[in-house]
Amino acid sequence: MGILNGKIAAITGGSRGIGRGIAEAYLAAGAKVAINGRNQDKGDQAIKEMDAGDRAIFIAGDVTSKKDVQHFIQGTLDHFGQIDILVNNAGGSSGFAPVAEYGDEAWEHTQNWILNSTFWATRAALKHMEPRGSGRIINISSLEGRTVTHASLGDYITHKHALNGFTKAVAFEYGAKGITSNAIGPGAVETDLMKDAGPVVAKTTGITYEQFLDSYAEVAAINRIIKVEEVAAVALLLASPDGAGITGAIIPVDGGSII
Repeated sequence: MGILNGKIAAITGGSRGIGRGIAEAYLAAGAKVAINGRNQDKGDQAIKEMDAGDRAIFIAGDVTSKKDVQHFIQGTLDHFGQIDILVNNAGGSSGFAPVAEYGDEAWEHTQNWILNSTFWATRAALKHMEPRGSGRIINISSLEGRTVTHASLGDYITHKHALNGFTKAVAFEYGAKGITSNAIGPGAVETDLMKDAGPVVAKTTGITYEQFLDSYAEVAAINRIIKVEEVAAVALLLASPDGAGITGAIIPVDGGSII
């Protein structure tokens, strides 16, 4: 018997990276999961590789679209009948440049990707969780949601900070209704998204991608970057019965980058 038996989790951006790691941890703990992503083929492949039978489904959609986010939440409810755990994992940067050179379109896209998508999904899930008197909201923030480590990340830094504020607002409003809201702030994790974006950020600051990763390891007390499994372990705690007393927290999984 797993600690999440009978629970249903909806995870945005769950076909790869941190979201995929959380999905696998939840499945191993007995939950059923719905994951979301933009690419149907990659989503189908993820479901195949997770080998969870009818306990895992993929619903294609782009979280920068309110309609797609609503479709994901409703699709999860239609298929499984409930949502006990919402993991707002999807999020990234739409461009890398100093603030004065940043365009409106890229800024707004990042806002949708990180902040608005979380709002849309959380709002929809809360309407289901509140009448049932229980639920877990888990937002994937970042080390950059608590500090600033590199230039040309202004959009990402700004919206991850805002995400942390939203996490606390939900915790304050819904704690007495049996719903917890927390965020996890990972340090650098070499996911597919990092492999795509990292070299671009590195180039804008005049360093190599390897130096960019090393810069995160050097400021961490553990002197290395973070593993997906380490983030997933905290997400599992927050979703489990043992996490019931934790809400409004921004939990760092950054290897001691800010002490």
